[in-house]
Amino acid sequence: MSDFLRTYLVVAIFAGLGVLLVGAFLGLASIFRPDKPNAQKLENYESGVEPTGSMWSQANIRYYVFALLFVLFDVEAVFIFPWASRLEAYGLFGLVEMAIFVFILLLGLVYAWRKGMLKWV
Repeated sequence: MSDFLRTYLVVAIFAGLGVLLVGAFLGLASIFRPDKPNAQKLENYESGVEPTGSMWSQANIRYYVFALLFVLFDVEAVFIFPWASRLEAYGLFGLVEMAIFVFILLLGLVYAWRKGMLKWV
């Protein structure tokens, strides 16, 4: 067997062992845990508020846009940190490329700001 296949075999063995352990622990937990359901335990619970009325409610779209902007700038950080650690190897070309990338993201931030998406109302 080649070294290449042997490394995949090791990964497969550890994955199988992990699945086996998770299954074993879940099985043991189902055997030993107390199971005494009642009406209060089976009732829906949301942040200490009694569940009354309709389950459907409309949320403001700004919250979703704010969350998407957060994800966007979080992804920006994922790209900038490795770039910053290898900046000397990339040289001037890498610096200009990252400046263009940050400028495009800055344009998106300015656009969202001008549209009023960053105001908590």
